[in-house]
Amino acid sequence: MSSYAPSTMAHPAAASMTALSIPAVDDPAEDSKSKSYRRSRSGCYTCRVRRKKCDETRPSCQACTKLGLKCDYKPPLWWISVNQRRVQKERIKDRIRQTKTMEKHGSLQEYMERIRQLTQKPATVAVEYDFNRPLWVEQYNPLTTSLMTPVTPYDFDVRTNQETFLNGAPLTNNAPLSAFNSFIPIPQQPYSTFQELPSEACFPSYATRTPSYSPASPAGLVFPDRPLSSYLQTTVSLDDNDRPLLNHFLDNVLRLVFPIVEAHQQTFLVRAGEILNCLQNNLSYLHCCLSVSAIHLKTSRGLTDEMDHDIMRHRYEAISQLCRALSDGPSHEHVLDATLAMIFYHCSVGEPDDYLPDIPWNTHFKAVSNLVNKPTCAPTQFSVSLITWIDILGATMLGQTPHFAHTYRTKHLSGTASGLQQVMGCDDRIMYLISEIACLESLKIEGRIDDMAVCQHVSALSAQLDWTEPVERALDVPYSPSGVVQPDQLTKVITALFRTAARIYLYSLMPGFGMYDQNNIVLVAAVGEILQCLPPGAQGFDRSLVWPLFIAGAHSVPYSGFRKILTDRIAAMGYLGNFGSFGRMYRVLEELWKLSSDPLTSPSTSTGSRNFGQNSASSEQQPSEQPIHWRELMKRKKWDYLLM
Repeated sequence: MSSYAPSTMAHPAAASMTALSIPAVDDPAEDSKSKSYRRSRSGCYTCRVRRKKCDETRPSCQACTKLGLKCDYKPPLWWISVNQRRVQKERIKDRIRQTKTMEKHGSLQEYMERIRQLTQKPATVAVEYDFNRPLWVEQYNPLTTSLMTPVTPYDFDVRTNQETFLNGAPLTNNAPLSAFNSFIPIPQQPYSTFQELPSEACFPSYATRTPSYSPASPAGLVFPDRPLSSYLQTTVSLDDNDRPLLNHFLDNVLRLVFPIVEAHQQTFLVRAGEILNCLQNNLSYLHCCLSVSAIHLKTSRGLTDEMDHDIMRHRYEAISQLCRALSDGPSHEHVLDATLAMIFYHCSVGEPDDYLPDIPWNTHFKAVSNLVNKPTCAPTQFSVSLITWIDILGATMLGQTPHFAHTYRTKHLSGTASGLQQVMGCDDRIMYLISEIACLESLKIEGRIDDMAVCQHVSALSAQLDWTEPVERALDVPYSPSGVVQPDQLTKVITALFRTAARIYLYSLMPGFGMYDQNNIVLVAAVGEILQCLPPGAQGFDRSLVWPLFIAGAHSVPYSGFRKILTDRIAAMGYLGNFGSFGRMYRVLEELWKLSSDPLTSPSTSTGSRNFGQNSASSEQQPSEQPIHWRELMKRKKWDYLLM
């Protein structure tokens, strides 16, 4: 008998003795006594404290899901005393009243309906929003002379374990690329054709130098002489109870979610000014940030459901203000900024298990894509960067074409930046090419392209990635001897990680692809090697690398050294590795790795086969491939994650 049995069930010992000593119950009195102990004792503790019947659905019962309550099947801390149970019961009652009020006003449903109407309306313009409108951006040319300097092409063997896969015709490394010309033009400068090289030569020039460093601060930066919250003490009208949430958002959350922006100090000051302006003039944005601040307090301080009321109060108010803004019509920029905040901030600090009612990120983004197509909407550069970031990596999550893929293709060819390098650390060109890879995957999923065409496109995109390689490929730790971050070196390392992950993503589209293919094993190992340039723990930038780490982890084999590298770095991060996109990323990988770690599907455990996977791929007995794609796993688990 568990010590956590509900207090309403008196005399448990007598009941068990009765059940053991009387095999058949004929007496009505005895029958009623036995019935009183037939209630299930394996229901969730939330239903127990509410004295409600639990359907015992896992991981969350239907009652808790419907009411937006935390569903606990393990004894929670508040169960240890009668007084704490009473406090928790009152807290649950408040949450239920809040949920009922939201349902009565119908703000979530109203917002969802307005988004449907927006997406169903005919476009007001014939083409998608032109991101090339005059903006303050750094212009660059992806086809500059320095990039055209002859370099050894990246060794990317597009062959698979199945030597032939289309009408018995083997794929050669110099397959014609003419079919790809309409997909994305290739630079007309000459470049070397693919050649057969040992797979160990894939990363010969990524010599990593690791001098000692001692960051002066978590990002090695010099901050303003006073906290950001001091700039808004008198300009934003707030209830005294909400003021700490705003201060926490400005002084803690912003630096957590924008470490790359902060590394570029001048850019950080500009972006901080834009965010402060939104907090002053955009009520929906303000309440979104207050809700996010409450989420961060909950996740970082282990407050369980104590912050749920504040989270939902401000989330509800943010949605209500959005509905009003959509009804008013002209304030498209306010709606756009607030909607992007709801996607990005929640993605950065949200829980892996978020049981509170919310709107999926891709539903929000439908509204974004419609708004930016309106001629009256002129997003700021910061909004353009966020839209591009979310659109491209979000498309890889869904297996779909990015909403603005044509725009990214045009910008790539014209050498127009979207400001991604200063916001998320990766060279804009790499992100544009990831968009092209997502387009290719979408065509493949929809069956609109045959295997030979896929191979030609993979070869062409691989060549495009080759042209983004720097002439000097050696990577350094991005800190000066005094511990100050060096943005250029940081960009170079992060770009190298995204470029390598893009190659893994691209290679995975090949017909007959397998995780035990030698090229894939080497690429995954390279991500772990490049990662060593960045310091682990709270002083590093791992939370900015969710997508490349996820792609590498999802395509790693059970004995891969990358898995241990990632696990060790997560342990070094402490609580920072438990929430946001990073925590969700590792949760998906853990589930995925469980499915691929069966002894029957693991390779030989001999010492020779565990040398970073260099010898195992050539073993006589090929292990079975991963039984499920990561996207299918997320679908089964109902994880609508945006891993970025």
